[in-house]
Formats: sequence, C-alpha cells, structure tokens
Amino acid sequence: MKITSIDIYRFSIPMEPFVIATGTMHFAQNTLLKIHTDAGITGIGECSAFPMIVGETQDTCIIMAQLFAKQLIGKDPLEIPDRMNDLLAAAAHNSTIKSAFDMALFDIAAKDAKLPLYAFLGGQHKIVETDMTIGINTPEKMAEAALKIRNKGCNFLKVKLGKNAIEDIERVKQIRAAVGPEMSIRLDANQGWDFDEALHALGQMAQYDIEFCEQPMRTWFDDRLPELHLNSPVKIMADESCYNHHDARKLINSQSCSYINIKFSKSGGILEAQKIHEMSLQSGVKCMIGAMLETRIALSAKLHFALASPNVVFYDLDTCLLGHLIDPVIGGLTFDGYQLSAPDTIGIGADADPAFLEQCEKWTVDATT
Repeated sequence: MKITSIDIYRFSIPMEPFVIATGTMHFAQNTLLKIHTDAGITGIGECSAFPMIVGETQDTCIIMAQLFAKQLIGKDPLEIPDRMNDLLAAAAHNSTIKSAFDMALFDIAAKDAKLPLYAFLGGQHKIVETDMTIGINTPEKMAEAALKIRNKGCNFLKVKLGKNAIEDIERVKQIRAAVGPEMSIRLDANQGWDFDEALHALGQMAQYDIEFCEQPMRTWFDDRLPELHLNSPVKIMADESCYNHHDARKLINSQSCSYINIKFSKSGGILEAQKIHEMSLQSGVKCMIGAMLETRIALSAKLHFALASPNVVFYDLDTCLLGHLIDPVIGGLTFDGYQLSAPDTIGIGADADPAFLEQCEKWTVDATT
C-alpha cells in the first residue's frame, strides 16, 4: 500500500470563549488531514492547536502539515513507526500536527485490518465516563456552573484555576459547598502558580476533598515538583510537564507526581502515547486521557486508545461539550450524558461532514506538488 495524496483542511470550530490560566480561546484552532492510498483506504486525523500551551497555532500546523505530507507521498502507511520517524527527520517538535498524521495512519491500519481501532490496538469495548470542565470565572459563577453540571448527572468535575491562588481557594470552597460532598472534584491550574502559591493553595483546598490537581506550576519549576508532591496533601498530576515517554521516565524516577495526563497534542499521537502508558503502567503511576479542543473525530481516536490502555483510569474527553457551537462530524463516539461509547465501525469510525469541509480552506499534497 502506498500514500498517494494528503488533503489538509483549516478545520476551525466556533465556540463560546473558554478561559484557563494561560489564556482565552474563542474558537477551536483545529487542522484536519485525509491521507489517501492506492488501496482505496483513506485515513482521517485531527489536531487542535493550543498555542499558549504547546506553542503551535493553526497556521503553523497547516504550514508544517504541507512539509510533512511531502515526506510521506509514495510510502507505506502501514509502517507507522517509520512514517513518524520520517516526520521527526523532517523537523523536531511540532507534536500537535504530528498527532494528526499519526491518527490518520492508525485509522488506515485499522481499516486495512477491518477492525475498530480499539480492537486493532488490543482493547475491548466498554462504556466510560468523562469529567466535565468549568473555566475560570468568579467564585459565584463557577459554583453556579458546577451545580448545573452536577444536576445534569455529572459525577466528575474538573475545575480550571491558576489566575490567583487566594481567589482560587475561595473558588473551590464555593464549588464544594454548591455541589455537596459526593461529586468528585479535580483541579487544573494550567501552570498558574509558583511553588509557594501551589503549596499554600493545595494545603488549603485539601479540606474540600480534592481528587488531584493537574500541573500546579510552570514547567520551569519541574525541579521543585518532587518537593511539592511530597508536601502537598492533594495528589499531583503532571500534564504540560509530560510530552513524551522520556518526560514520563524523569517524572516517575524523581517521584514528581502520582498521575500523568496523556494528550496526543503533546505526545505526537498514539505511538508515543503507548510508550508513556507502558512506562507509567510498569511504575504504578495511573494515567488520564486528555484533550485540547478537538471535535468528536480526535476524541474518538483518544477513546479507542484508552479502551486499549488499562492504565488509563481517568477520562477528560469533554471538549465537544465546552462550548463548540457546531458538530461537523459524521459517526464517531457518542455521548449519553457524560457516558462515552466508541463506534464499532472499522478504523476510528468518524469522518468530517462534507458540507462543512466545503467551507474550509484546503491544501492538497501529491506526487506533483
């Protein structure tokens, strides 16, 4: 099998503003790929640029996608490690757009095997439950939003913090008072605190029964993560501190965290995510599967991966519910409230609505390009 052409789309999704410690997103800066083969199989991949975290924008993803696509024309898509090494040889980093290529290659491989991606990866179908995230706002408005989510049947609440440690304590206090004792509360500071702020905030918030806190400090304070992890009464989950399995190894060996958040936009896709998962599994460090602002296309791929990854025990796959104003996806995972079910069709089982793609800016790379 050979790759004949690759289509690249500016896949922008309008959304309600979403506020985290590092900035505000007004639309999902997504890029969609379609890798075509001479066997008549097409693989689909999607990524969501989050410049204030990963450093890539939609424009950089599109430019690098055209460069990367040229490396793959005429090559075998089933040799996924070799193809991803081709991209690494072309340019370091750029994990967000690389994850879309990785996803499309795995989609082709699973379709060629005539299996749903989760089965191709060695997993089994099951229903899982995602958490639901609320962005940063006043303590009163965040408590109101949390109560609405709880009343819709959500059991796991993810609370964005990191603008001001003292105000964050009040945010968590009011949220816990609003939702009661039974709802699980997870925190995500998105690198918003320094060491002293993190230690103080987590010490104060522990009384509100917090499951864990993601990425309390900037990554340049990673040398102090072991100290924070040792002294914090709230368990620490590494997010922006862990891009690849080498990061995971250093975090685990230094006892810097209890958990690791795996995101394709950081790992560059499934191939590296599997390595992070395996290293964490061997060390007893549980994992979360997380997301940026992808549609149900990429979320479907993430769920397939999670179903084949027994050490993934936390699910943060709520991006479509965070204010996306349209759903340009055919097929894909389904939501029953906050319960997620993967499709049983071959491959990822999701595609973009052709009518929506007609409105998207498009580039095609083939042997003549």
